[in-house]
Amino acid sequence: MTFELDAHIAVRSQGDGRYAADLDPGWVVGGGVNGGYLLALMGNALRASFPAKPDPLAVSAYYLSAASPGPATVAVDVRREGGSVGTASAELRQGDGADEQVRIAALATYGDLDRLGDDVGTTAEEPHLPPPDECVANTFAPREILELAPMMARFDMRFHPEHVGWAVGQPSGRGEIAAWFRLVDGREPDPVSLLMVVDALPPVTFDLGLMGWAPTLELTAHVRARPAPGWLKVRHATRNLAGGMFEEDCEVWDSAGRLVAQSRQLARQPRPHR
Repeated sequence: MTFELDAHIAVRSQGDGRYAADLDPGWVVGGGVNGGYLLALMGNALRASFPAKPDPLAVSAYYLSAASPGPATVAVDVRREGGSVGTASAELRQGDGADEQVRIAALATYGDLDRLGDDVGTTAEEPHLPPPDECVANTFAPREILELAPMMARFDMRFHPEHVGWAVGQPSGRGEIAAWFRLVDGREPDPVSLLMVVDALPPVTFDLGLMGWAPTLELTAHVRARPAPGWLKVRHATRNLAGGMFEEDCEVWDSAGRLVAQSRQLARQPRPHR
């Protein structure tokens, strides 16, 4: 069985480190294609470039211009491949010839999570969420939000009841959104899909009463462990808005209660969708 996400992040080798891809329109949000989905697609091309090191460990991406649905190319340049990790740069491009534009420039380190140690030492606290059936499903999101982000139809998200005030015009002002997360077609999480998950929830600025598309400028993701099957817990938080930008910190916990991914992104404060 081919799951939807796998079909949408599929790449085709063209030789010399270039991979062809098709950006699916189902991942549009605001004025472009969702940055997490694009990062997972690039992550798939990087994985193809490191057959013995299939897992993203650290990926840092700069978003240079908004991508649109349609053909794209990922160009991968392997900078170093050692015994346990490999590092490569990658660019997501659209257009032909003189019209070609770089949408995302990234640097990534890959390895094999199964070969890493299983030790865990953390002061991070797993988010407390009521059971999924007692949380608020994303299908109840306001119509304008569903129109702004068609990609939400790909997800089954169950929001903490205290984190959905923004949907009825009563944001908490804390700058925090947490939810259960899984894909609607039953695909289980894996390391590459976590690159999408860290950017899947609505912008945390919704909880501050700032609605609308929040374009990402830079996103760095760390994948810490291979996720167990089942629901993920995802928490976004922000502490600082300045210069028309905000940071968004994300934690992803798996069904075994392990912190499997972390990210920080810098994004522009939301702008009205036109």
